[in-house]
Amino acid sequence: MPLNLFGIAFGLAGLAGTWTASSAAGLVPGFVGDALWWAVLVVWLTLLGRYLVKASPADLRHPVLGPFAALVPTTGLLMGGRLAGTWLTGGRVVIAVMLVLATVFAGWFVAHLLSGGLDVDTLHAGYLLPTVAASLVGAQSAALAGWHAVAVGAFGVGILFWFLIGALLLGRLALRPALPGPLLPTMAIFSAPPAVAGNAWYAINGGTLDTIDLLLLGTMVPLLLVQLFLTPNYLRQPFAHGFWALTFTIAASGTYTIHWLTGEHATAWRPLSWLVLTVVTVLIGLIAVKSSLLALRKQSQHRAAVPV
Repeated sequence: MPLNLFGIAFGLAGLAGTWTASSAAGLVPGFVGDALWWAVLVVWLTLLGRYLVKASPADLRHPVLGPFAALVPTTGLLMGGRLAGTWLTGGRVVIAVMLVLATVFAGWFVAHLLSGGLDVDTLHAGYLLPTVAASLVGAQSAALAGWHAVAVGAFGVGILFWFLIGALLLGRLALRPALPGPLLPTMAIFSAPPAVAGNAWYAINGGTLDTIDLLLLGTMVPLLLVQLFLTPNYLRQPFAHGFWALTFTIAASGTYTIHWLTGEHATAWRPLSWLVLTVVTVLIGLIAVKSSLLALRKQSQHRAAVPV
């Protein structure tokens, strides 16, 4: 099982987070978000169990798929953060375990990069996952667990590697040949850090908006415009499970936008927030439906190929 399939659980966790944020703002009932979190747990455990059957340490060193291993503890961090809201002790245990796993993997991953020998053309925006995404999500979850110092430290790590690896990726994407079609959806991850950092800082700052949030919001807008202009490129690609790489960027950006709309009580903030939630849900729902149909089609083809 390719490691990038863990993007399914990660994207669903992002969607669950958007519904949870909307519920906290009094926009929607909470049971939808709760149901989505249960779905995340089931999908995460199913994928993890399926992967561990034939897991190999060599998978982590794969130049294309290796970085997606970070999605295992990062999704676990998101679930731990949600659990901390209803059962603080249990949430803290999950967050602590997943934070250790994410940190160890990030340290190994950076050491692997520094060892050299990598082909620059294998780089893609998924390289932001082990350090940037894991650290920023870890910061958000640590804040929800009440560990302010840990949260601020993790936030700093995420911002540092966003600058370092982000610059490296921009050079590769701009100056080297275009990514192969199956990897094109990973370009959405390039625009995720401002929203992920914004949601983390929102949690660290106790649910209030400040100058840091203004900086992150200002950064998020042009990076989302980049994705808008890349949309025709995505639509020209045959659908594959790799399109789940789009989903967490969509969800995190929607969640951060809802935080802003509700926090500032902007004009028509309720209908605008409902619109954002609808757009996020429809886009991720379409990917989920197409992914399910693709899986069913592959299963039917496999059965047809097996001799009776």
